[in-house]
Amino acid sequence: MTSASITQSPDETTVRSFWQSPWLKWGILALIQLALIAIPLADRLNVQMTGTEVTLEVRPIDPRDLLRGDYVIINLAITRLDAGLAKSGETLSSGDKIYVGMDPDGDGLSQPTLITANRSVAGPLAIAGIVRSVSDTTAVVDYDLDAFYVPEGTGLEIERMDSSRIRLVARVADDGRSLPVRLLVDGQPFKSEQAF
Repeated sequence: MTSASITQSPDETTVRSFWQSPWLKWGILALIQLALIAIPLADRLNVQMTGTEVTLEVRPIDPRDLLRGDYVIINLAITRLDAGLAKSGETLSSGDKIYVGMDPDGDGLSQPTLITANRSVAGPLAIAGIVRSVSDTTAVVDYDLDAFYVPEGTGLEIERMDSSRIRLVARVADDGRSLPVRLLVDGQPFKSEQAF
């Protein structure tokens, strides 16, 4: 073998050193981390931008989060559902993913009309939830709409309000995913810093 056959061309050396560069490795790692952060945000933005707004009755209490400030625990009236709303032939069990079909009532509040495991059966507007417990007459459902952040110092103000004055406006996507958008007090938006 001659020494000329062992040497590499300058183009091959440049390509090889590019792929072995620590800057490239760190750059790819940074892009992966950014993607992991962006995926949940993109999901929430999708629901917020494309979801249908519904207004729900709430029963709040006020705790505090040391990292994010005041928030209101949202106790939705639709958390406790009449088990008789279950679609005929379907049984509810703890841990089941369900869809609650909803229609607005005369006051503009969305009320449950049907509980089913099949999204297409639930109707045009349905919110997804997980059954937490079931009795003969009641199903307790978690919609993952349990906390709403408010400006610091206002949580106690909401806690002291009559819960009949408070409503939660949420966005519900076609596939049932939901997120809280704003609180209404006496029909007016409550001051909030929540964007997501």
